[in-house]
Amino acid sequence: MKNKKRRREQPRPTIHPRNKYSENPPDFALLASLYPSFSPFVFYGRDGRPRIDWTDFGATRELTRVLLLHDHGLDWWIPDGQLCPTVPNRSNYIHWIEDLLSSEIIPKINNNADNIRGFDIGTGANCIYPLLGASLLGWAFVGSDVTDVALEWAERNVKTNPKISDLIEIRKVDTCMDAVLGEDSSEDLLCNGSKTNPSNGLGRESAPISSYTRDDAVEENSYSGPPILFGVVRDGETFDFCMCNPPFFESMEEAGLNPKTSCGGTSQEMVCPGGEKAFITRIIEDSVRLKQSFRWYTSMVGRKSNLKSLIAKLREVGVTIVKTTEFVQGQTCRWGIAWSFVPPARKIVSPYLAEKSNLSFMLEGLQRQFGAIHVLQSIESFFREAGASCKLNVHSFSVDVSFLWNYCIK
Repeated sequence: MKNKKRRREQPRPTIHPRNKYSENPPDFALLASLYPSFSPFVFYGRDGRPRIDWTDFGATRELTRVLLLHDHGLDWWIPDGQLCPTVPNRSNYIHWIEDLLSSEIIPKINNNADNIRGFDIGTGANCIYPLLGASLLGWAFVGSDVTDVALEWAERNVKTNPKISDLIEIRKVDTCMDAVLGEDSSEDLLCNGSKTNPSNGLGRESAPISSYTRDDAVEENSYSGPPILFGVVRDGETFDFCMCNPPFFESMEEAGLNPKTSCGGTSQEMVCPGGEKAFITRIIEDSVRLKQSFRWYTSMVGRKSNLKSLIAKLREVGVTIVKTTEFVQGQTCRWGIAWSFVPPARKIVSPYLAEKSNLSFMLEGLQRQFGAIHVLQSIESFFREAGASCKLNVHSFSVDVSFLWNYCIK
């Protein structure tokens, strides 16, 4: 009970401190006075505070438009029905990736820290991540998508912002590729018959492809859609990171269960068989093939319950590091997961694993001539051979055992 109470008392994660809206949330009254097109969507509650109807797609789209214009100098629009992103929440993701890139955990793949290149999986008509990353931090992006509407409007949103348009490439995913590409790793052929090369293009030998294959992944509700990374990333390309706002749901009925918001979204943006778990699992499988072509692989996660199985999958495929975070904006919570195949620059101990745990177990089949001290010495020897650090305490008849892991989960 004490542990549960302590967990409840822990402070809840807040908006990222570098987020533009961390200290100054959007002022609806000010925005309404400056932008007449936003004014009809603003009303005042009983407490006198300005509000908008979050179930009105027109209101949420206009808010996004004026925030991007007012705070970021970006011209932006999407047609009815397309997924409308919330600017503060998406900014949190950008700044988290900035933290990952600036950390010393994973060595930089190039010496020019200002030349950051990212890959946005499923950029959508809104193209929000490339627009924010380019305008806030000067990052270059490739944004990929499948549908003609998404590609057309993403291109429009890039071209209407000439100051950053040179930084962003919109790439169409070739849907003629076999949806189950890669079942035979020796015949990784594209539609045109050319083989892909997972080399990282940095002049060093690429890491060998793991024996882990798609057949070892989620068997039920596995992803069966268009290519995600493998087959979309070109020969010799390298990126500092990829990011993704995956389809969270398995059906549009499930997607519509939250009556408090109306951010739009087409079935291609919101839904895939197996939902986000299957989609992110495919990203993991693609990362096994591409290895160090990316410094960091990342994705947003809509359900915290999926984190445990995704982390387990990452450990299976032999990543060198895993990081997680929580994105909080208003009443909305999302999580982020990141991993890498780049050897860490230093050994890291997970803060969770670093905490002491008292474990007890029963030993059977002991011969009577051995005393308790002999048993403790045997246990100490066993764990030392396994690479653990041990300290024998003969007074309390206990052994302190410490392991070091190359996983960092936060």
